[in-house]
Amino acid sequence: MMKRLKENPKVVGAKQTLKYLDKDKVLVIYLAKDAEKRVTDPVLELAKQKNIEIVFVDSMKQLGDACSIEVKTAVAGIFKKEV
Repeated sequence: MMKRLKENPKVVGAKQTLKYLDKDKVLVIYLAKDAEKRVTDPVLELAKQKNIEIVFVDSMKQLGDACSIEVKTAVAGIFKKEV
């Protein structure tokens, strides 16, 4: 599952992911289990409302590494393919 993050166009960070999720541009979201709930809960709730696939990752560091960034991240998402 994490391989998909490396190979596909993505959005990183709670605010940006929430913005694109609201615009129906996100196919799947990734949430770090060790992130603060106040950061991840709004994304989680909107993803559930929109029936978006949700993948939980053990840590923010692991998610940051999977996104090929040098910092930890709580949330990331893979963009839908444009048709």
